[in-house]
Amino acid sequence: MSITVAALDATEILDSRGRPTLNVTIRLADGTMAEAGVPSGASTGTREAVELRDGDDGRYGGSGVQDARAHVRGELFDLLRSRTWDSLGDADRAMNDLDGTGNKSRLGANAIIGCSLALARAQAHAAGQELHTFLAPAGVTPRLPVPHFNVLNGGVHAPNPLDFQEFMIAPLGAPSLPEAIQAGAEVYTALRTHLHEAGHATGLGDEGGFAPDIAQPEDALRIIVAAITDAGYTPGREGIAIALDPAASEFRQKDGTYLVAGEALTSADMIARYEQIIADFPVWSIEDGLGEDDTAGWQQLTTTLGNRIQLVGDDNFVTNPAIITQAIKDNIANAALIKVNQIGTVTETLQAMTICRDAGYAAMVSHRSGETPDTFIADLAVATGCGQIKSGAPARGERVAKYNRLLAIAASDPELPYGLTDKQA
Repeated sequence: MSITVAALDATEILDSRGRPTLNVTIRLADGTMAEAGVPSGASTGTREAVELRDGDDGRYGGSGVQDARAHVRGELFDLLRSRTWDSLGDADRAMNDLDGTGNKSRLGANAIIGCSLALARAQAHAAGQELHTFLAPAGVTPRLPVPHFNVLNGGVHAPNPLDFQEFMIAPLGAPSLPEAIQAGAEVYTALRTHLHEAGHATGLGDEGGFAPDIAQPEDALRIIVAAITDAGYTPGREGIAIALDPAASEFRQKDGTYLVAGEALTSADMIARYEQIIADFPVWSIEDGLGEDDTAGWQQLTTTLGNRIQLVGDDNFVTNPAIITQAIKDNIANAALIKVNQIGTVTETLQAMTICRDAGYAAMVSHRSGETPDTFIADLAVATGCGQIKSGAPARGERVAKYNRLLAIAASDPELPYGLTDKQA
């Protein structure tokens, strides 16, 4: 349906890490109102769409977003009110053309994605549809995704010596979304108890996972397996599996080695270590197992482990349709992480997921370390039928908001399928 934008505004708000971000509000000519909070990452790929920051050291250490806010209220509003829009894709392409840089660095990816998210939500409301129904691509069956709960944090997300960034639990064996979320919450509670009894601190990292004083990834995995068992669940694909996001670009050194707990490892060493990890622990998915520029290493990692576990590209893919297309040709990974602000429009995000689906690659919708209570990605995961989402721990409001939105969708449509897609399972 065609829509006309009557008003557009943006407010500088704080994200979950206490850094400024945008909240964009939109009003259509028919009175429909919508808004969207813009996420922000800490561990970022070098080819991500560019988040515009003010650079004024007198405000928020230079990280303010007043310039991006001005672009929303100025050039982007002028564009969006200049004509009637027949589709979200038309509006997204027009905003990209207005920016003119290819990486959204002039107007700011944070400004453009805020407008794109709010516009998508407004169009859905105007059409009388739920967002996950409105976003669903033609021929795709919406599906409730398996939540991947980040229960233990390291890397740039936590002030501890653990180099691997995220340790997630995935209730692959749960028969329904509510039971998966129950399992995640119960294991999270058991993990807190287990860490406390072992003498570890139970402070939290950026995404709500615990941040104990642990250096070796294998030690963290042992504790998580124990917590799964303590909570009464079975570790493994039939019960609760583990997913890792080492975020290896963050500990890749200038000489090409990887520094893990003080030990320098080659790409081959890292691959061998992952082989041992999946032999010893119920790890079903590894994201960013090698650095974004380690192309040869990624190809070897995919050849070695790609038929045994899910290998997710994030920093090297940055939700970019062209980059993902080339990676598929180059036999790099077998899945892509999907972050709306990495590419900067909803349309390009959906394009990236279509490319994955057509090539037989999996896709996992993801939050960022700097989040707002916005729940758009929950609807996105359902709409695209991707079968998996990560939104942090089953704790902290900005993380739980996404899981609670999934619960609401599940309650409103009991016929929706749940779980991994057939290809993933």
